[in-house]
Amino acid sequence: MKDIKIIESKVKTDKYTKYASRVFDFDFDGVSKFICHKKPNIKNDFNIGLIVGSSGSGKSTLLKEFGKECSPLWDYDKAIVSHYETPEEAVKLLSSVGLNSVPSWMKPYSVLSTGEKFRADLSRKIKDNGVIDEFTSVVNRSVAKSASLAISKMIRRENIKNVVFCSCHDDIIDWLDPDWTFNTDTGEYLPRGSLRQRPIIRIEIYGSSWKKWEMFKKHHYLSAEINNACRCFVGVFDGEEVVFNGSISLPSKIPPLYEGDTRNKFRESRTVVLPDYQGIGIGTRFSDSIGEIFLDNGYRYFSKTAHIRMGEYRQKSDLWRATSTNLKSREKSQKQSKKDLWHRMVLDTKRICYSHEYIGSRKYK
Repeated sequence: MKDIKIIESKVKTDKYTKYASRVFDFDFDGVSKFICHKKPNIKNDFNIGLIVGSSGSGKSTLLKEFGKECSPLWDYDKAIVSHYETPEEAVKLLSSVGLNSVPSWMKPYSVLSTGEKFRADLSRKIKDNGVIDEFTSVVNRSVAKSASLAISKMIRRENIKNVVFCSCHDDIIDWLDPDWTFNTDTGEYLPRGSLRQRPIIRIEIYGSSWKKWEMFKKHHYLSAEINNACRCFVGVFDGEEVVFNGSISLPSKIPPLYEGDTRNKFRESRTVVLPDYQGIGIGTRFSDSIGEIFLDNGYRYFSKTAHIRMGEYRQKSDLWRATSTNLKSREKSQKQSKKDLWHRMVLDTKRICYSHEYIGSRKYK
């Protein structure tokens, strides 16, 4: 029993405690005792630790041995994106915890959803030697899994050290992929090598009407408009519709990719992942899959985006090939005739955008 300790708390007895003691036949003299685990012998050279166990098992008490949790203060007169040292840091941290919805960045903390508040708080709590109590306790279990994966990827990518989470839910273990786990119910310490492999994220893809855009449009970082001629798809994760893609026929004259290539072209118009499921790679992989569907049906598939994560992914991917306008200024192309705007795809001349064609594993030369 050397790895546990006894903690006492004392209160003044009064008519209320005496009444409850008498009615429920509970012997109480003002002293409550708790059995808690001592801090396990862990070297300070890890990225993620997790304390897990049922309510009342001493998780929060043990967590205090690793540090004090900070509570970010939010100015309700400011957008959440305005609460960081630099604009660049704001974009980096909010994106890293899976809060990729630019419209949400512009809102005050008070109007965010529960899931968005959860991620916004994490973006300011996660740092070297940070501790986070009640992790994922305020969100549903699908969101808990996706958030755990996004945060795990961010911590390891940035090599943040000694972050300890505390949760009563063990369903996040495989997704968070901690370097060690301590179970306060059993007193068991498990290093990373003894844990299971991270689950595979499976997204089911279905064709849909453009009307499905209604539930996704407010989360798109540009326009809420979509042409009803788009070919649309939705992706389902754990029974929930979480991602949308709309693509439209591309009427512009694009040189063939190879001699004899007479395929028609489509362009990705909108791809949006709901905020609760951002940060785990669903958007990029879903876009790849849509590109594959169009290639399988005899089309060429293009996409242009100003979204840094999507664009940088494609820059490194063998599945996408940069076009001649990739990361090029288009200020000289300011004018467009009205007949070119029928598809609501106004040429973006103000921002430098990533522009790619999906070539898939075929890698046409």
